[in-house]
Amino acid sequence: MFNIEEELKKLPNKPGVYVMRDKEDNIIYVGKAISLKNRVRQYFRKNDKTARIEKMVSLIDHFEYIVVDNEAEALILECNLIKKNRPKFNVLLKDDKTYPYIKIDLASDYPGVFITRRIVNDGSKYFGPYANPGAAKEMVNFIKEKYKIRQCKTLKERTRPCLNYHINKCLAPCMKYVSKEEYRKQIDEIMDLLEGKTDKLRKELEEQMKEASEKLDFEKAAYIRDKLQAIERVSAKQKVSNLSENNIDVIGIAKSDLEICIEIFFVRGSKMIGREHYFYADLKDMEDTEILAGFIKQYYLENPNIPNKIMIKEEIEDKETIEKWLSTALGKKVEIKTPKKGEKLRFVEMAENNAKVTLDNKEKDKSEILMELKKVLQLDKLPRKIETYDISNISGEYTVAGMCVMQDGVIKKNLSRRFKIKTVLGQDDPRCMEEVIIRRLKHSIENPKGGFGELPDVIFADGGITQIRAVQSAIEKVNHDLENDFENEGKNQDLEEELEKQKIAIKVFGMVKNDKHQTRALMNDSREELKISQNLMNLITKFQDTVHDTAITYHRKLRDKEMTKSELDEISGIGEVKKKALLKHFGSVEKIKRSTIEELMQVKGISKEIAEKILGS
Repeated sequence: MFNIEEELKKLPNKPGVYVMRDKEDNIIYVGKAISLKNRVRQYFRKNDKTARIEKMVSLIDHFEYIVVDNEAEALILECNLIKKNRPKFNVLLKDDKTYPYIKIDLASDYPGVFITRRIVNDGSKYFGPYANPGAAKEMVNFIKEKYKIRQCKTLKERTRPCLNYHINKCLAPCMKYVSKEEYRKQIDEIMDLLEGKTDKLRKELEEQMKEASEKLDFEKAAYIRDKLQAIERVSAKQKVSNLSENNIDVIGIAKSDLEICIEIFFVRGSKMIGREHYFYADLKDMEDTEILAGFIKQYYLENPNIPNKIMIKEEIEDKETIEKWLSTALGKKVEIKTPKKGEKLRFVEMAENNAKVTLDNKEKDKSEILMELKKVLQLDKLPRKIETYDISNISGEYTVAGMCVMQDGVIKKNLSRRFKIKTVLGQDDPRCMEEVIIRRLKHSIENPKGGFGELPDVIFADGGITQIRAVQSAIEKVNHDLENDFENEGKNQDLEEELEKQKIAIKVFGMVKNDKHQTRALMNDSREELKISQNLMNLITKFQDTVHDTAITYHRKLRDKEMTKSELDEISGIGEVKKKALLKHFGSVEKIKRSTIEELMQVKGISKEIAEKILGS
């Protein structure tokens, strides 16, 4: 048994990372420390803590730690563990929102220019992110229009050039019609353009145009002139500031009662090339500096677009350590600055003002959605929590259900739940729906602080009147069970009042689809289709698609798992990895049985001993 007080005495006075776990062994927090002994002990002292830290400490069942050589190593390990385990009490960078980047695959002899949302360390150069996907597409189209680079995704040798060469849009590197050096000159120009180095680029092009004119090569001179004019137009769109540094990220933060918004401006060569924002819930009692430090560490962990300077409003903890880490990753000095006056301070304030506007707009959108739902559904209060359910099966086999949650007008994928149907045999979706709703309601009745949280204000069923009635039947049965429980305790005024308080009164609606399986409307239990705005219809459609995906993904997982069961599962020493390797190599269990020991040993991980077990089974 883990004794926290005893384990605290064993902590070393060395740098490292500590991992807090709950009684289910889930990682709930990861932190780093210059001194593990001093830092970890602070959590268990009777001093002033925020409500969030108090809650975290109350859930700690045991902890572990990893000793490292220095603070920089601790920082990197902390970032990696947070990214991998996503502990609930750490500041978590959301993964469900990706912005487009422009990628130049420099590892290729003849690099291409593409749009991507995935950054990998493959030797490519990435520019962005672009908050507006249309802006990224416009820039790539401009590059392909003004530069004769390859437009094919993969470069393959051809027997003849493609159409782009014949219409003077490509230099046909696939045919080796252009040297690597000549082609690379174009790529260097494009990178200057994307980095905002247009002054240097314009000067070079003006010299090239002058040289072409002197040689009476007027066609080339006109081509360069058109390119120059186009670059001027692109450059004019980007200018926002007279900041002199080349690469700066400006980060602002704004808070509301429900959420926090972090906004980043990307300034490259004194031009803003894009921005992005992230939302966080349940962090309002954290200091801004703590939130920003956690955000910066996660954001730049695997992001190759590290700037020379990061500007924020307040000094953060671990500033020097983070600067050293980022400088090592970039290969040159990176500074985290907190400007106190002038243009740079105004730019940070602009980022913070934009964060506030972004947050206000989101809250306004959510408020309007909730107000419309309250009115359309004829509710007495705002529907802060809505749950929806969907059943998935094939001919009554591997029947499962998916549950999704909309909290304050936002679909929360992390609150989704999956159910295996336990009591219904064959294909009977209404009875399956009834079973799932009963199980879900009882979860909250028996354990209000459990994983399902509070009961919903409204339930949406994926379907029409049949599903609506199945949910209502489940609610009636749960209420009937409550009545029986109270009757067993005897009748008196206090118990009857308590029963009325505990009785479940959740309104139920259906999300109905048309013949093309597209969301058509919301339906009430009188079969009336409710008139709603297009914004609300879009949200309901997304809600219905999300729960459908949750259910069908779980169904496929169970079905695929069942289909891959075989006699190999009964052999000790063969796990899922070896089983898949064997089936991939031989194609079927029957072919595995007919193979020799030597043939089996050709599969990775299969020793002579395991091969003998397989053939002896």
